[in-house]
Amino acid sequence: MSDAPAASAAVEVVGVDKIFVGKKKATVTALENIDLTVAPGEFVSLIGPSGCGKSTLLRLIADLDAPTTGAITVFGKTARQARIDQEYGIAFQQAGLLPWRTVAGNIELPLELHGVAGPARKARSAELLALVGLSDFAESYPDQLSGGMQQRVAIARSLAESPRLLLMDEPFGALDEMTRERMQTELVRITAETGAAVVFVTHSIPEAVYLSNRVVVMSPRPGRIRDILTVSLGSAAERTDQLRENEAFFENVSRVRELLHGEAPVGIRGVETR
Repeated sequence: MSDAPAASAAVEVVGVDKIFVGKKKATVTALENIDLTVAPGEFVSLIGPSGCGKSTLLRLIADLDAPTTGAITVFGKTARQARIDQEYGIAFQQAGLLPWRTVAGNIELPLELHGVAGPARKARSAELLALVGLSDFAESYPDQLSGGMQQRVAIARSLAESPRLLLMDEPFGALDEMTRERMQTELVRITAETGAAVVFVTHSIPEAVYLSNRVVVMSPRPGRIRDILTVSLGSAAERTDQLRENEAFFENVSRVRELLHGEAPVGIRGVETR
């Protein structure tokens, strides 16, 4: 037996509740008894009805808010320490690019803020622009790009400090369907090349199935994990546009839909479909 320590989970959420206190001390329980483990390099999507706490859970992992009870670790560190150590990158629905900075300048911003020297910043931005297929647009400004291109820049920026984890809150939600599907395929490729784990919030069942190793299905508020579906649709190289017409893809989509609507048994964690 090897004496080498086991690799820390990318994300470990244990017994987490989140209660918000409003006016006149009225309380809203957003999340209740959440337990979730994300392995290094794993792609996990969170899906559920509006208001179920998907984005709240992502914010807790990102240390943008704190759980009321329970604990969260990222690669064995507290969420706060992981944030300080830049263990993760974040991408939201809106690209959030600074309009007065070029594409390269936007990608370099996190590196600049952390004191990385100019030549190293430029080399890293060039590397990431090649990764997202935008090398020809380094000196362009955000308003000269399409919505999909802006999101690719946002993803490149989130990867600037080589994080081992990406936290993504509906990054393709504002895109048209064709662009969204192209971006999904790009994201599969990018995460395969970088090896980053991903926690991805979405309202789209097909998107969750196409992208993920596992889909976490959440219940209406208070948000609980209704079930976790393991998706076995092959490697990143096999997740092409043709996959969307595959029978196994439709079976997984149907399974997630049944779980969302409470039409399938609850509590069979990690059940695998082909």
